[in-house]
Amino acid sequence: MKTITFREWTLTTLDDTFGLRQIWECDLLQQWENNEAQITDHERNGLLLLQKSLIRGGRAWNEVELENKFISPLIMIADIDDEQIGYFLERPLSAVIGDYELSGIVDGMIATGFREPKKPYFCLHEYKRSIENQGTPDAQVLAAMLVAREQNQNKLPIYGLFVVGLVWNFIVLTGNDYCISRSYHADNEEVFSIFKIIKSLKPIIKNKANLNV
Repeated sequence: MKTITFREWTLTTLDDTFGLRQIWECDLLQQWENNEAQITDHERNGLLLLQKSLIRGGRAWNEVELENKFISPLIMIADIDDEQIGYFLERPLSAVIGDYELSGIVDGMIATGFREPKKPYFCLHEYKRSIENQGTPDAQVLAAMLVAREQNQNKLPIYGLFVVGLVWNFIVLTGNDYCISRSYHADNEEVFSIFKIIKSLKPIIKNKANLNV
């Protein structure tokens, strides 16, 4: 058995090794992007404050600053955490899939569990700039999503996100098919679309996991 970390994969090696296929139209992704989540005045004001700092200094931030000054605060405004699911940071994730053990530290995940993550349904990886990191952001998050798929016995779709600087892309994995969204830019009006997509995850995950909404 070969142990390979998330950062060592590319989309091509994941496709070839695990029989994955990138598709270009996906109902689940379209539904996720076109969700009906509402933004309150309080949430809008919070997002504008975060965005103000991002516009001023975001291009110079390192990964820790990007995570702590923008990504996690935005996700926390979306009110993901309760006693059934939570947003967890820098947690290890691993699973054996075929002849390989995939493992790594996930920058962020939404999983069932209160104090500790149990089953993950959403994985996040962020990069300051794609050329400054080992691996590729899309493949790294997809590898983590494969582990989440395995932990859910391939019964449910897995949702994901990779962030490169100011640009966000969402991804859905269903069975062996995955679909990547268009790019969203957090330094303009699209920040509200980003937020709505994140906010809609809570009811989506609770419905998929048969939890009380």
